[in-house]
Amino acid sequence: MSMRFHSLLLLVALATGLSGCGTVNEKLSAGMGDYVPQWAGGLPADAPPRPGTPQYDAWMKERQRLRQLPAADRPKDGTEQPTGATPASGASR
Repeated sequence: MSMRFHSLLLLVALATGLSGCGTVNEKLSAGMGDYVPQWAGGLPADAPPRPGTPQYDAWMKERQRLRQLPAADRPKDGTEQPTGATPASGASR
């Protein structure tokens, strides 16, 4: 067999292997932050819920409600989460 055929075969094998890694890493990394403790670099306690969850929809509605309030009536400290919001690390997918 020729050297060109072996080179082509090696290139196809490498490309196939690398293309498979992208989808595996995407699926693994999508929810890993939910399980890593905060001290190890996970999500902070005040992180908003993940989009697409019922908690996120309630959180966005509460944010919109607070946005409509006059500035004098809004919570002063900024640490108060909207009601019904839970940290994303506790959200189930």
